[in-house]
Amino acid sequence: MGAFRNSGSSPPQSGGEVARAKPETERGTPSQPSRRSPEKIARARELRQGDNQAEATLWNELKAKRLGAYKFVRQMPIGPYFADFACRSQKLIVELDGSQHAESSYDRRRDEFMRAEGFSVLRYWNFDVLKNKRSVCETILAALEGRLAEDVAASDLTFVFAARKTGDSAL
Repeated sequence: MGAFRNSGSSPPQSGGEVARAKPETERGTPSQPSRRSPEKIARARELRQGDNQAEATLWNELKAKRLGAYKFVRQMPIGPYFADFACRSQKLIVELDGSQHAESSYDRRRDEFMRAEGFSVLRYWNFDVLKNKRSVCETILAALEGRLAEDVAASDLTFVFAARKTGDSAL
């Protein structure tokens, strides 16, 4: 039989190489800033490595969709802040605080920023997570399911409610 000739209707054989698409930045399209900057990724990793027993305990309850099948992430960057735990689909942030956060004006500004971004913020004391884990999880679930729909300020928790706009979707 004769040698195979390329009739021009098929691309030439390339010796096993596969043409790869160029990343968007090389295709000439404008790049959008990402919340996943190398600095924010490094800072989030650093925060996750902390040895906070309360955060480790709560993360064990929230990870892998264990609480009501809702997905949570840890140390999610939102603007200049990092949320301890975030459920993107329900726009809920869960923060754990030590005693250094008592009456913190910084935390109030932070909560208002998160609310302006459309997130409700549920804030607990580390002690309460360690001593009342079941109650904490039940309250988180109530917030996820929409059973908490107003601001709450109590000795053991603070809830800053952000009303969801119709048509809101997960991030």
